[in-house]
Amino acid sequence: MADKKIKVTLVKSVIGTKESHRATVRGLGLRRLNSSSELQDTPAVRGMINKVSYLLKCEG
Repeated sequence: MADKKIKVTLVKSVIGTKESHRATVRGLGLRRLNSSSELQDTPAVRGMINKVSYLLKCEG
């Protein structure tokens, strides 16, 4: 479990979204459209992904 990774990609713009959702996207390490980030598969990261899932594409 500790070495599992999730790749997340920002596929929808954060313009017009809630401020807390923008902060969550930044917290996932995503800056601009189509930027990707490899993250540890932890419950905290899963929760962040779940919160802004409508903006993201996930793999792995």
